[in-house]
Amino acid sequence: MNIHFTIEEENIIAIYAEDSRETTVDNIVAAMPYMDGDIQQIAETAVKKLQAMTDSEFSEKEFILTDEE
Repeated sequence: MNIHFTIEEENIIAIYAEDSRETTVDNIVAAMPYMDGDIQQIAETAVKKLQAMTDSEFSEKEFILTDEE
């Protein structure tokens, strides 16, 4: 499965990324109550996409913080 992330989703993941998909998801979920509404929605979508990935797919993907549009 090839899951596409938006720049915004990739940035959120890059900020909270750790070695495992599960820990990255846990980090984002723990931070979500402190995010404002729009960012929280992007984070929720990113988490759903991460949960749909396999650990192998996650380990092959590189999440880089960027300011590109």
